[in-house]
Amino acid sequence: MTEQAQAQVHDNAGVIVFPPVLLLATAAVGIILDWFLPLGFLAHLPWVPRLVAGALLFALGASAPIMVRRAFVAAGTNMRPDMPSTALVTTGLFAHARNPVYVGGALALIGLALMRGSDWILVLMVPALLVLHYGVVLREERYLEETFGAAYLAYRAAVPRYGWKF
Repeated sequence: MTEQAQAQVHDNAGVIVFPPVLLLATAAVGIILDWFLPLGFLAHLPWVPRLVAGALLFALGASAPIMVRRAFVAAGTNMRPDMPSTALVTTGLFAHARNPVYVGGALALIGLALMRGSDWILVLMVPALLVLHYGVVLREERYLEETFGAAYLAYRAAVPRYGWKF
């Protein structure tokens, strides 16, 4: 393998799991556990408000990847963490949060849990979000700092990791 090809293979964040797979697996395992070992806490909440709140959270969270994808395409860079980042995206949702897709994924999972009355999705979100933070986000941050240097450090100082900058 040439030196250039070898450099391209390692030009990514080195995340330990593809984030959509982690979030989808959390939902799937949670739904399966609800069938076989229901906890029933969310089922005690009033159905209509739970459904409405869940649908709103799900729609809000699920829309984040669509909006973010547009920003990545406009910047001419890859969205997938296993691909090289060729530009630092700081506009759109990224002007308010450094990880809007992951925040959106968490909101979508909460929404799904509410709509389905799935306690297990909420329980499984705790380890899933820890894996996401330590195995994905922190690795992406190291990679972006190495790749974009001072520009990323300034962005990191100005925009919260998961919160929302108003």
